[in-house]
Amino acid sequence: MPDDDATTARWPRLRAGRGHYESWYLRAVHPTEPRGLWIRYTVSVPPGGTPTGQLWCTWFDRSVPHPRAVRIDAGPPASGNDAWIRFGENVFGPDGVVGEARSAECAARWSLRFTGGAEPLRHLPKPWMYTARLPRTKLLSPLPTTVFDGTLEIDGETVDIAGWPGMVGHNWGEQHAEQWIWLHGLGFADRGTDTWLDLAVGRIRVGPVTTPWVANGVLSLDGERIRLGGLGRRVAVTATDDRCVVRVPGAGATVTASVAAPPEAFVEWDYANPDGSMHRVVNCSVADLDLRVERRDGTPVALTAAGRAAYELGRPDHRS
Repeated sequence: MPDDDATTARWPRLRAGRGHYESWYLRAVHPTEPRGLWIRYTVSVPPGGTPTGQLWCTWFDRSVPHPRAVRIDAGPPASGNDAWIRFGENVFGPDGVVGEARSAECAARWSLRFTGGAEPLRHLPKPWMYTARLPRTKLLSPLPTTVFDGTLEIDGETVDIAGWPGMVGHNWGEQHAEQWIWLHGLGFADRGTDTWLDLAVGRIRVGPVTTPWVANGVLSLDGERIRLGGLGRRVAVTATDDRCVVRVPGAGATVTASVAAPPEAFVEWDYANPDGSMHRVVNCSVADLDLRVERRDGTPVALTAAGRAAYELGRPDHRS
């Protein structure tokens, strides 16, 4: 299990008058097919307001025309004891994840357990960054890889989830980044479970200025964690709704990640900031990922994860 600090809820300790959002989320993918599950439990607190919650669930299957997705208001949140976050009977905690969400478009129910996995990953490079007011977005992965078992019921269909690889994430802050990209890959061909990628790339607004792209994350290559990005390391990004290429220098290696999926394999959400502004977000948890790892002390390494990657792109929503 991850350590308590990686999973402890921050919203109950929020200073008066400040806005806040906080999410615990997971992705799990079929061991051999481009099918996967993405679940998110979210708390939102407007400045000086009352915490409220939402449940999100998306089922991705590239053999059908589009993902099936549902999001509902979940009422007031709670945490502690057997739950990192709880909305009534909907629980996300160390014993697993149980929940149900129904709308006119989709109905989902899930009961999942996760076992084992990698040590927590703190994307931000300095511990003080997780307690200071800036940066206003905090991200970590309590379990950057783990294994899921359980069931998903989606629109009357039961999906048995047995030995599916995946991850558990946790983020929070006063405001979403101005723009962000999240890449997560596992199940690379000819590699074991100790090879994975967990990378966040963002641009932050400071007054009227938006910063260049900054990356933070890790490539675990056969169990060796290669820290990627950080302040002062220039990142090259080309991103559209259905594909992106990110070139990130790191500690001893430079990684180029190319990720893509058919446009119809993505789900689109609006993400609300505590101040009421919105971001438009596209997400695919069964994307194709190719990595080129250029190591200073060796020949390049090529890694491929077909249908095994998550690609999320978030940008301000300026649509009227």
